[in-house]
Amino acid sequence: MSAMSLQEKALLSRRQLLRAGGVAFSSLPLAGLLRAEAAAGQEESKKAVVMVLLEGGPSHIDTWDMKLDAPAEIRGEFRPIPSSIPGVPLCEHLPLLASRLDRFSVVRSIVDSIGVHTSYQCETGRKNRPSEPSGGWPSMGAVLQKFAGDGCSGVPSSITLSPYTRTGGGFFGSAYQLFKPQQGALADLAFNEDLPLSRLDERLNLASRFSSTAATSGGLTDVVGTDELHRQAYEMLSSPGLVSALDVSAADPSDRERYRARVPRRYWQHVDKFLSARRLVEAGARYVMVSIGGFDTHKANFTRLKSELLPILDSGLTHLVGDLHDRGLHDDVTVFAWGEFGRSPTLQGADGRNHWPRVNTALLTGGGMQTGQIIGSTDRLGGEVTSRPVHTGEIFATIYQCCGLDASRLTGTDLSGRPLQLVDPAHQALPELV
Repeated sequence: MSAMSLQEKALLSRRQLLRAGGVAFSSLPLAGLLRAEAAAGQEESKKAVVMVLLEGGPSHIDTWDMKLDAPAEIRGEFRPIPSSIPGVPLCEHLPLLASRLDRFSVVRSIVDSIGVHTSYQCETGRKNRPSEPSGGWPSMGAVLQKFAGDGCSGVPSSITLSPYTRTGGGFFGSAYQLFKPQQGALADLAFNEDLPLSRLDERLNLASRFSSTAATSGGLTDVVGTDELHRQAYEMLSSPGLVSALDVSAADPSDRERYRARVPRRYWQHVDKFLSARRLVEAGARYVMVSIGGFDTHKANFTRLKSELLPILDSGLTHLVGDLHDRGLHDDVTVFAWGEFGRSPTLQGADGRNHWPRVNTALLTGGGMQTGQIIGSTDRLGGEVTSRPVHTGEIFATIYQCCGLDASRLTGTDLSGRPLQLVDPAHQALPELV
């Protein structure tokens, strides 16, 4: 029998430790990782971000910018309830969020939405029209992976739990694509104990040799990305961290019950994503994207919001942020929720609202930012921004700063060789928040 490689020994030792009842790798909280890293003299940041995409464009008027003095055809049927920020009412169908609104800051005045159904702007901070750089803008997840570093071994740095994501590395290349676990694919990610680790070593080395040969002959266009993807796949197969974090059934039953309590059973899979996001950042992910689809409410706006969409958002977002606070992670993990645009003040028919890119909104918390405040305002009807206009680039610059990154220093080169700043240099972090 041949001697074990050092890599094989290390992985085997880790597996034996886990079986012996040591602290599970997947349950080691981010705060613990930070402390361990500090003790080892390492300086690399372990900050993380969770983006919640409200796909379709949520109605600001029916959620967190209610117009109490507007006519009925503008105001709609929802009633306001007081929140934990004095004088700031929220929709009656967001009771949990209202009770913890002081943990958030609400931006009511984003002015540069492009007004179409694509997550491109929400993910990259850039418009894809009239033109985009060769290769496309990289997503926030790709930027964090490149500049904030990888997460823990075996856990992808950037992960999307959304079917609407671009999953793009842009001009950074395929190595920076967001990892997207397919529904029902947990078994495929689990390590096969019958496959010796030496066989994995052999396959990885073979892939590397193939990539080198192909590069020499011009057979591959993204060899570096291919090699990186091989490495990531190897780590995922040899570590239980990713599978455990994604498997909500392995979570504490009381956690699942809390997240699901106010949500109809048929929507539990959607609210479970928020719990998965918490578990993923605890396991070491830098960026996790979660989405709630269905906010394109041209019809049945009030019906869908009160029976489906707002209960999912109310429970998922409130409990996610509450858990981060309770676990001492609120200064390390930035959470923000938004959609592509707002919705029209005037009702379409009796129960619908159209696209309204002139006003967009966002909820932000964590990352050490200031909370308990409202930034910007709209007019009496909710149709026009009247104070503190905010651009998407300012939101991105703020989040990067919360992660310890200076937006002005985030640069890259597109596929044509053109150097570019990833955040528009005209846009700075919001001083109200950081």
